[in-house]
Amino acid sequence: MKVTRTSLPEVLVIEPQVFGDDRGFFYESYNERAFAEATALKVRFVQDNHSRSARNVLRGLHYQLRQPQGKLVRVTGGEIYDVAVDIRRSSPSFGKWTAVVLSAANRKMYWVPAGFAHGFLVTSDYAEVQYKTTDYYAPEHERCIAWSDRDLAIPWPLQGEPVLSRKDQSGLPLKQAELFP
Repeated sequence: MKVTRTSLPEVLVIEPQVFGDDRGFFYESYNERAFAEATALKVRFVQDNHSRSARNVLRGLHYQLRQPQGKLVRVTGGEIYDVAVDIRRSSPSFGKWTAVVLSAANRKMYWVPAGFAHGFLVTSDYAEVQYKTTDYYAPEHERCIAWSDRDLAIPWPLQGEPVLSRKDQSGLPLKQAELFP
């Protein structure tokens, strides 16, 4: 397993060791011991989520104030542009973001720790996204920062207008959002 720190050192890109031949491939998508050794993180995942979305679906930027979730994200079909934003007011990197392209072809994973907002844009015809979380989904504690916040200035690689849920249409600018201390 190869681990690369992003411009936000707590956000990691993880590349599993893939064994392939003319029959196909095999890799461990998650191994608790290997993850802990490679990242120096002790995390416990309690929930696995799986979504399928069409091109230009933009989900995010989501987070939970109570029951904050760390997420280990991977793509098993298609491709996404995946974004993490530091929303911890006490952090030296508060309001900064980082992004990575995740795809079924590159098999990379993205570790987004608790205290970060997370979102992604589907850049292929469709994408299947699977992610593990360190706490349970709690809709009453979920918040959303506007994907188009001018202060964040995330250069989403859109082809036309994004397809958004009602929740994502009503996301707040970072300056108005309820955030972590």
